[in-house]
Formats: sequence, C-alpha cells, structure tokens
Amino acid sequence: MFEAIPTSSSQITFSTSRSSIISHLFPIKNRSHHIRQSFGRRFASGIRCKAVEITAAESGIKEDKRKKGRYALENLTTWLLKQEQAGNIDAELTVVLSGISLACKQIASLLQRSSIINLTGVQGTTNIQGEDQKKLDVISNELFCNCLRSSGRTAIIVSEEEDVPVAVEETYSGNYIVVFDPIDGSANIDIALTTGSVFGIYGPDEQCLFNIDDDSTLDEARQRCIINACQPGRNLLAAGYCLYSSSVVFTISIGKGVFAFTLDPTFGEFVLTHEDIKIPKTGKIYSFNEGNYDLWDGKLQSYLGYLRQPGPPNGKPYSGRYIGCLVGEIHRMLLYGGIYGNPKNKNSKNGNLRLLYECAPMSYLVEQAGGKATDGHQRILDIKPEQIHQRTPIFIGSPDEVDKLQQYLA
Repeated sequence: MFEAIPTSSSQITFSTSRSSIISHLFPIKNRSHHIRQSFGRRFASGIRCKAVEITAAESGIKEDKRKKGRYALENLTTWLLKQEQAGNIDAELTVVLSGISLACKQIASLLQRSSIINLTGVQGTTNIQGEDQKKLDVISNELFCNCLRSSGRTAIIVSEEEDVPVAVEETYSGNYIVVFDPIDGSANIDIALTTGSVFGIYGPDEQCLFNIDDDSTLDEARQRCIINACQPGRNLLAAGYCLYSSSVVFTISIGKGVFAFTLDPTFGEFVLTHEDIKIPKTGKIYSFNEGNYDLWDGKLQSYLGYLRQPGPPNGKPYSGRYIGCLVGEIHRMLLYGGIYGNPKNKNSKNGNLRLLYECAPMSYLVEQAGGKATDGHQRILDIKPEQIHQRTPIFIGSPDEVDKLQQYLA
C-alpha cells in the first residue's frame, strides 16, 4: 500500500509497501534509467543529426515572440496546494486527491502495457451487477482502494467493483466518502481504445464516525455509513475523471470551475493544460448508442430524427460519435459541445449507468463547466440514490442541446 508522507517542502510524496502482485507490475526502474542515461550520453556524443539543426530564424519564429509555456510549472500538486492556500479545499482533501491521481498514473501505466504483461481478457469473476470483470477491473479497483486507504483521510469507499461500501479502518482525519468507477469502458481495453476512471468525493459526516475499538457499535455504525454514502450529487465536494487515450488527462472540479491536467511521461507529473473549461452552449455532435433505437420511446426517436436532419448553420445534420466510454464522451463534449444520452429502454427501465459513482460526478463536472444534466425529468444532481448501485437514465451536455431534448421529451 501507499503511505502519505508530509515533507518539509509542503509537498505530498508517497512511500510504497505493495503486495507481491503490485510490486511485480511496478518494478524498480533506477537501474534501467541509469543505463538509458549512460547509453544516451554515449550515443548523443557520437552522432549529431544535421537535419534537425534549425535555428529560430530559419523556422520563422523569433525568440522574443515564441509562445511561453503558460502552464509549464503548474503541475497538479502545485495547483492543489494553491487551492488549499486560497481556502478552496482543506489539507485532508488535498491528500485524498493526490492519492487518486497516483492511482490513475499507475492504471495508465498498466493499460499501456496490458497486452505485453498479459492483463487483457476477463478475470473469470462477475461484479454485483452481473458484469464479467476484466483483469484490469480487479487490479485497478485494488489500486484505487490502496491509495485511498493509505491517504488516511478516507472513511468510506464505494466502488463499482465492490458489492457494498467499504469502511476504512486506517483513517486518521478527513473521513471523506469517495465513490468511483476504477475502469470505465473496460470493454475497450483489449482493443486499445479509450478508457477512463471516474470519481466523486463527499464530505465527512459526524454520524459516520465510530470507534474501531468498540466492537459493540461497529455494525450499527457501518450501516449508518452505508446510508450516508447515498447522497445526491449536489453534495459533492469534488469530482473528476482520468482519460486514458493518446494522452492521459486528469480532469477535476472542486466547485470552482473545471481544470484538466495532462500527464507528462517525461517527468511523471500531471501538468495543467486546460484552465477553467467552459462547455460550448451548442454543439453539432451527439453520442447515443443507436443500436438500441428500436427500444426507445417515440419521443426520443423523434428527437433523434431531428438530429439527423440538415440544419443551421451549415445545412448539415448533427454528427454521431459513440466511443463506448463515458469518460471519452464527456471529455470531447466539454471541449467541443454537443449532447450525450444513455436513456432507458424496453429492456432496461432505469438506464444502464450508475447514479452514485458515474452520473453524479460527471454531471457535477459538466454543470461546473456551464452545461446541464438530466434524467429526462429532473436534474441528475438532485436525485438521491436509494441504493449504492442504483441506475439512472442520463442526458448531459451543452445547455442549449439539453434544452432542445427536453422540449421533445415534454
């Protein structure tokens, strides 16, 4: 597991004490790094490539006009510490978010090597929803849980891969409730397409605190914790996702806008690349799994018919894009606008996505960016789940696009 260690420079670092499987997946790299450096120096000293010796003048770019790296020094750790100093988050939440980002880095590494180290295919088990678990579903869940336990600031863990909420005994302060889907779009793993992780963080509840040394109240206290984990999305303190694609992008909101950090593989740090994201008010992209078209009700079918018709501003219909990964759909939508829908149908009366740890965190992010999210009748963030793995329909995206949809569904 990972133990959070405060340093004199007020940075957050982690020491490792992993199980054998995690140690095998993340071997020590110091020796190979030294070899690569030595080889690189010898190689560079012997060969120079004249073709790439292009001066600034030759490329038409003057040094004084060259664009500065605006976010070059703003990594995720620095940004979190600034938010803490500004009073936007407390020190405990900073540690929790740092632990989540560490888990995402490790999952990204495993995904990149999944075919090489035999992490593709199914695990041979199913989760509480009856879904076949991929090998990386299980390992990613364990990585998330380990990082959250080691933070010492997490009281309750709710995961898609766990039957019930897990009470964390290694909590020293903070006592946050963290909900997450460790791998969204896991069907894409074996074919190397987009996947992601989704998370949300709820505030501590004094009713959920208990004395771990007093066994007489333990069951009752844990039951209270389970009940307290079922909170509406409007209570979220922070939410985010990590996109695993051509880039690894960690997107987060702490209630002060939406910010995205891209993993720099050279330094192993998330660097701020998208500041205060605002979703376009309209968009010409829609994301629905139209293989279920015949299972949808007539009103929704009429809406899809509208999207397929030529219209302003260029006389072309909307473009259909479907990745099969909620994280990928939302990431594109935040930058380009549009609408994503996962509606109920004749075979799935409550939709397919989970409210607590998929729809609520994503709706929180989209609303923070100026978008909207609804189940077709009410705001997603106002729905209080009655069960941990409760499902819900969802329509989410640019505000004008969601408004048009609701006119059809009314």
